Amino acid sequence: MPLFIPRAACFVLAACAICHGADPDRRPLTPRPGAAPELHGPEVYGARPGHEFLYRIPATGVRPMKFSATGLPASLKLDSTTGMITGRTPARGEYKVTLRAANAHGSASRPFRVVAGDTLALTPPMGWNDWYTHYDRVTDKLMRQAADAMIASGMADYGYQYVNIDDCWMVKPGSKDPDLGGDPRDASGAVRSNRRFPDMRALAEYIHSKGLKAGLYTSPGPLTCAGFTGAWQHERADARQFAAWGFDFLKYDWCSYTKVAGGETVAHRRKPYELMGGILKSLDRDVVLNLCQYGMSEVWEWGGEVGGQCWRTTGDLGLEKDTSLPGFYSIAFKNAGHSDYAGPGRWNDPDYILIGAVGNAFKIDEPPKATSLTADEQYSYMSLWALMASPLFFSGDMNHLDEFTLNVLTNPEVIDVDQDPLGKQGRVIRRTAGEFVIAKPLEDGSLALGLFNLGGDRAEISATWQELGLKSPQRVRDLWRRSDAGSADGRYNSAVARHGVTLVRLIPRGN
Repeated sequence: MPLFIPRAACFVLAACAICHGADPDRRPLTPRPGAAPELHGPEVYGARPGHEFLYRIPATGVRPMKFSATGLPASLKLDSTTGMITGRTPARGEYKVTLRAANAHGSASRPFRVVAGDTLALTPPMGWNDWYTHYDRVTDKLMRQAADAMIASGMADYGYQYVNIDDCWMVKPGSKDPDLGGDPRDASGAVRSNRRFPDMRALAEYIHSKGLKAGLYTSPGPLTCAGFTGAWQHERADARQFAAWGFDFLKYDWCSYTKVAGGETVAHRRKPYELMGGILKSLDRDVVLNLCQYGMSEVWEWGGEVGGQCWRTTGDLGLEKDTSLPGFYSIAFKNAGHSDYAGPGRWNDPDYILIGAVGNAFKIDEPPKATSLTADEQYSYMSLWALMASPLFFSGDMNHLDEFTLNVLTNPEVIDVDQDPLGKQGRVIRRTAGEFVIAKPLEDGSLALGLFNLGGDRAEISATWQELGLKSPQRVRDLWRRSDAGSADGRYNSAVARHGVTLVRLIPRGN
């Protein structure tokens, strides 16, 4: 039986090793959610007119809860019990909506703009991908369990919505495993799933029934990275099949396309993504396109032009070797340099969040194990991804979630930094051997500031108003602790733990 501890149970069992581990520093910084409703998630949402619409309002608080909305377009309907908005995206335009939730303990409201137009992913996508947990062992049952866990753990209540299948769902040509082998396509040329995925449409419908979205994976080459059937010369048929099944996200992984690309110029590197991007735009379904080609030919400069909403800027994080710092730092340093190219519907993707129980990309046959990252390193990891406006995709084991992992993943004020409607990626203020400082402007005029200690000992780190472009006194909000932290004028400084972070929001006085 899989080990899954709901969020509330972890607080009841706060002293146990399952929830906290043996490390005494694994004390959650973020306070537990209260009984009264609190609404979360993006304040702006892009969708294409006339297409199927699905959005589950993220909200914490005691259930049952009653949801309502004012300003909702007539083509959309809200289920007051589940908080699920369904229907068809209205005609082009911007629709200002106010979402509300109420229970026996109180009520809450939050603005929500539906932007009906050509741009999807107006804020970075959030969800879960199975790769670093299940590798070539992934099955329909495991994906359904992950969808269940996203609801039961409370992750969906903070805006996580995509449940994405990675490689290995297709037929594997030449495989002697009866579950994986067989004809890769049917008589019409449509791609077939392997026997571990008996009904892809039913799987997508199950995920949708939770108010969540379903994601899929393929390669523009003849084979995927794991040797399963790719989309080469069947791109249009496969895209139509994915849409007919009901999938909402496509990770398009370069893999064996190298063998058929014909060259290594920018034009060669753009070609398969330009083709698939155009096909997806022609479908009667919103499908977010993730370009996975590891940053070749400066993809951040043209990924949006070929129809992508997000693109990998580096190699696989799970294969990144540690130096004096864990590998996620070096991935972040590379990704952080491309801030000029990010914006609504165009996101730099530094790969997944690998915490909790996670697999070994060098030994994929091994079962997931607890991360070796310290508590401070995990808070730094999540802070970096939020400041860089990165897609937030967890890839640890959803059947082995614990309180600390959820605490890192579900701080609403940290997520708000990532999901800010202004859509700015944080810029690097300073990087030295011992310090890394990033600042991200936010829509309300405030500034998210991350002070990262790269050294081996606790250190005092600061940022001046001159460096940050500020002039007036600022109120300080400690985001991880969700508490006010006084005020500052001229500079902000903090004592930061080894490989730790201080993440604050600087708010102009009177704002």
